[in-house]
Amino acid sequence: MPFPNIDPVALHLGPLTIRWYALGYLAGVFVGAWYATSLLNRPKLWANNKPPFPAPAIWDFAFWSVIGIVLGGRIGYVLFYNLPYYAANPVEVFSLWDGGMAFHGGLIGILIAMALFTRARGGNILSSFDLLGAIGTIGIFLVRIANFINGELYGAPTNLPWAVVFPTDPDALPRHPSQLYEALLEGLLLFVIVLIATRVFRALKRPGLVAGIFGIGYASSRILVEFVRLPDVQVGYLLGTGWLTMGQVLSVPILAAGLALVAYAMVRPRG
Repeated sequence: MPFPNIDPVALHLGPLTIRWYALGYLAGVFVGAWYATSLLNRPKLWANNKPPFPAPAIWDFAFWSVIGIVLGGRIGYVLFYNLPYYAANPVEVFSLWDGGMAFHGGLIGILIAMALFTRARGGNILSSFDLLGAIGTIGIFLVRIANFINGELYGAPTNLPWAVVFPTDPDALPRHPSQLYEALLEGLLLFVIVLIATRVFRALKRPGLVAGIFGIGYASSRILVEFVRLPDVQVGYLLGTGWLTMGQVLSVPILAAGLALVAYAMVRPRG
């Protein structure tokens, strides 16, 4: 499959360079907040007919979410993927323009931001996590598409007909477009599953259930794709296995938390 070779830079505004990667994050926050309003404006979807906070407040949270994602994502990358380098070059921690964000760190950051935001408004924190589970797949889809445009995080060599030769690959080999696998599984497919759960089966009536479904779906998809996605070069495969990656290890707690949330939500009375 030919690489579309889209310029990673979306816009040049004088000295300002705007990349698709940054736009993916911003669009994910904006579109996610817009979709969240349709859920928050329907009290009957929620436990006790009470959403975690009023719909207009989601636009206030959008600011909190950006801070949580950026801080959590960057700190997670530093700690999980390149700690020796940043310990030797601490100033580089702040060089966000050079890249380096970790989904798992960003997830922790936005969960903390949402918990603080909801607590300040007296809402149900588990229900607010459900809201994140319902909208989070949108941002994942857009950012993974941006990863593909950047020609980064590609997979192992393959002879499959949809293999891609990335211009950033020094070996110029046909490889798994693992970014697209993640966009389809963690983004599109998981969005549809959560949509059915919320709209058809009224899963938001059980606080924690949608968040649990999201956790199970994301972690399972990420663990699966990591078998064909190349690990970060500075980390490599763990324990000399030739297959175990940091992404898989970090996804296991998310899978466990998702299973625990689903179990908890199902044994509680339906709100």
